[in-house]
Amino acid sequence: MRAPRRVTPALLLPFALLSLPRADAVNATTYREEVESSLRLVHAVATGATGALCVTHRYGRLKAPLHTTRWDAARARADLAANILHQVGLENAEILMAVSQGLVLGGSWSERAVGSRALALRSDGVVNSSVAWERYSAGEPVAVVSPQLEKPPDPEYPWYVSAHDSETLRSPKFMPSPPGATMEGWWTYPYYSCEAKRWLFSYTVPVSTIRGLKGVVSLDIDISNLEINQCEVDSEEGNDNQIYSFHGTHKCPNETTYCEYKPNREMGVRYGGWARGSYICRCRPGYYSINHPEGFNGSLVEVAFQEYDENGLDNWSEPYECLKCQPGCDTCRGPEPCLATYNWPFRISLLVISVTCIVMTVLLTIYTRHHRRVKVFRVASPVFLSITLLGCAIMYMEMAAIFPVLDRYSCIATKWTRHMGFCITYTALLMKTWRVSLTYRVKSAHKLKLTDKQLLQWMAPILLIMLVYLGTWTLSAPPDAEVITDNKGLKFKQCTYNWWDHSLAIGEILFLLWGVRVCYRVRHAESLYNEAKLISFAIYNIFTVNSLMIAFHLLILPRAGPDIKYLLGFIRTQLSTSTTVLLVFLPKVMRVVRGTGDTWDSRARARGVPASSSLNGIGLVPDEPPDLYQENEELKEEVQKLAAQIEFMKIVQMEMHNRHLRPRPGGYFSANATNAPQSPMHARTVNISQETEWTGPV
Repeated sequence: MRAPRRVTPALLLPFALLSLPRADAVNATTYREEVESSLRLVHAVATGATGALCVTHRYGRLKAPLHTTRWDAARARADLAANILHQVGLENAEILMAVSQGLVLGGSWSERAVGSRALALRSDGVVNSSVAWERYSAGEPVAVVSPQLEKPPDPEYPWYVSAHDSETLRSPKFMPSPPGATMEGWWTYPYYSCEAKRWLFSYTVPVSTIRGLKGVVSLDIDISNLEINQCEVDSEEGNDNQIYSFHGTHKCPNETTYCEYKPNREMGVRYGGWARGSYICRCRPGYYSINHPEGFNGSLVEVAFQEYDENGLDNWSEPYECLKCQPGCDTCRGPEPCLATYNWPFRISLLVISVTCIVMTVLLTIYTRHHRRVKVFRVASPVFLSITLLGCAIMYMEMAAIFPVLDRYSCIATKWTRHMGFCITYTALLMKTWRVSLTYRVKSAHKLKLTDKQLLQWMAPILLIMLVYLGTWTLSAPPDAEVITDNKGLKFKQCTYNWWDHSLAIGEILFLLWGVRVCYRVRHAESLYNEAKLISFAIYNIFTVNSLMIAFHLLILPRAGPDIKYLLGFIRTQLSTSTTVLLVFLPKVMRVVRGTGDTWDSRARARGVPASSSLNGIGLVPDEPPDLYQENEELKEEVQKLAAQIEFMKIVQMEMHNRHLRPRPGGYFSANATNAPQSPMHARTVNISQETEWTGPV
């Protein structure tokens, strides 16, 4: 086939410039009006309301371009036929018949046309000769009445344009050519043929003047099997059977609904794809319609829009709009709420109690510091008492962290306050109990002394491990809030639980088990003011409370609402933290209030409680700091006295019953020594004057 040629005959002069952009001729508004007019024509044909159209006209033209790539084979056959006629001439009617008949005898469905024609026109536009064929279904093509001879072709033909009747160089009958396409002719817009009763569009190729005759070759393609999809499509791929011009022309209210294409492919329905409103307006996620839960029929929406367009009806789309779901609903079928409600007065009251506990803890810390020299506080180590109160205050802060609607930051604060407060409080208490345990287990005469400074050195690594763990958790995988549902299906946010939580929970349980073991070992140990026993009760209490709360959360109330979970957190905090504060500090404060804070525990002293049983590791704390130099001098004096007694006993044992020694008259061992002092080794006086005689000092 030779290369496409530029053809600008006078008869078909508008064809020369049909590749100009359509936007140069009509603006967007005009284009929308044309598409809407085309949809109304489609609706009239689909409903059989073609009386007015087919009485006055034979064709109903659409202004809706479509992709023609799938019919390139048929177009190429028409281009070849035009080239053949240009080579052999237009005078021979048999050649016209053979060429036009070959267009409807394609080897495949995509190459076949349902109609074809070849015309030879004189210079004045009169038909000199013509041949036309039509084919129905898979039958053989039949010859039909072609344009009458000796008359110009009917201007109503969609495939024909006369240069004498056209006022512009562009004919509105033909679609713009695709960019970069090399075609010798032009495709018409789709149109409905009242005679053939089907949807067609044609391809027309002009033949250059040869020996005084001009020619036109045209073929018709049946497009009744195409579909009109008015919904938006993401990609044109896979939609070759749809007319792209109608994409996005649905009338669904975009704010609350979306378009879902529903082709009419029922058996027995003719041209089911050519129907206006073949879609359903479904509610968007987050919207609902009580009366139309499955969506609105697109045909009814199109009719309502047409009435609005023709008669100016206000609020035409209101019956087809969906209502917004309640806050928090991704999808819904009615106005029912999806979010759990928060009882804010109830939560505020619990928060006020927790904040009051924090304030009381701070005041108790100041009180302990102020009375640190009182014996009831001094023997309990004021430093560790203050550390314990600091941890309790941090644990109380958890109620403030979980008070609002949870998010990532509140979840991070929850983890830090809960676990860091637990670690500080019960590490401080267990360090003191552990000191009692070590002292109680010592079997030697040597007294074991563990000072507060030494215990703090043991406590620091434990707190450091907790800090590193929580810091790594926060930086690498910070806890976030997830949406869960309660037993009524209402959604609310809860902090996530993963292996970070599980690992830390296992560590805390092992720590408490070690604490229970330490408390069990000192259950019979006596301590001043019953301090060890009270701390043991606090450790038993926190272990029991945590175990019960885990059972409540996981087994008894796994789907409780946000207020119930907040109440459970409050109960856990009060049963663990407040009970610890009361057990450890209430007896001390009561002693100070009654004025017995500086009085030693007489009952413990009467039972023989050793000095090492005090929880400060020093023993019975004196009123004034000890003088080390004086203590050393006293120790030296005691050692000298002990040495003198040993020397005396050595002399006594050497002189007693020694027959080689004569005691002096009046001496220590003489018979007259009735007033002699008694030997420290005998209960009665020993007289050896009759046996020995002392001759002088040893």
